[in-house]
Amino acid sequence: MPEDNGSTLGLVTTCFILIIEFGLIALMFAGMWKVFVKAGEPGWAAIVPIYNAVILLKISGKPIWWIVMLFIPCVSIVFLLLIALELAKSFGKDAGYGIGLFFLPFIFYPLLGFGNAQYQGTKSF
Repeated sequence: MPEDNGSTLGLVTTCFILIIEFGLIALMFAGMWKVFVKAGEPGWAAIVPIYNAVILLKISGKPIWWIVMLFIPCVSIVFLLLIALELAKSFGKDAGYGIGLFFLPFIFYPLLGFGNAQYQGTKSF
């Protein structure tokens, strides 16, 4: 019985893609962990769903009620962009960096966390 090389190749490709995805997720969480620590928050909060959004709101100086807006489809995209822009500003970065945090978080969170940017603070919520 002949072996189906197409399905084997598909399985290998799928496994490779999953390894890359998990690596990017781990890199983003490590970067978020360091960002939280730089801002004086517990690093483990970066890996706890919903709570990490609350901490990001705190670090960004946004009101806590914005968490509700993050559960509304389409509206959440706008609010996540605003949070990313304020997060960049609270670390002394410009709007371009905030857009990078929004569109390429697996690159920009590690750069922010492991880089030399210092948390400058912002108004509290």
